[in-house]
Amino acid sequence: MEFEDKTIVCVDCQAEFVHSATDQARYAERGFTSEPKRCRTCREKRKAEGASKPAPATRDSGGGEPSFGDRPRTRGPSRGGGRFGGGGGARSHSGPPRQSYPATCASCGSETTVPFEPKQGRPVYCLDCFRSQRGSGNR
Repeated sequence: MEFEDKTIVCVDCQAEFVHSATDQARYAERGFTSEPKRCRTCREKRKAEGASKPAPATRDSGGGEPSFGDRPRTRGPSRGGGRFGGGGGARSHSGPPRQSYPATCASCGSETTVPFEPKQGRPVYCLDCFRSQRGSGNR
């Protein structure tokens, strides 16, 4: 396939830039199907801004209590650790956040959120009480 230089308008600064035939061939070689949207200056600026942004805090549900839904879910023995195969680590997908449901702790009575819909007749605990219940072996 032969490529020809293309003039493209940057979506950030509206400046025209050339997407050369050589660059197009390199894109095709790497499997890229889209043309660049930004000029080199804006791409580098955007890349630098992305590297300097701190990672978003995912553990705070806004009410002061950590939400269980912010933990990554993993399966299988390759991750090791834990009774359910969860090994922790950074969240590897960028899907929508899990839904949280409001609940009242059965032990201390504080308001909390949980990543499942509470069922009538089943106790729900805040994170502190859940940990103390789990640590003492009483479930």
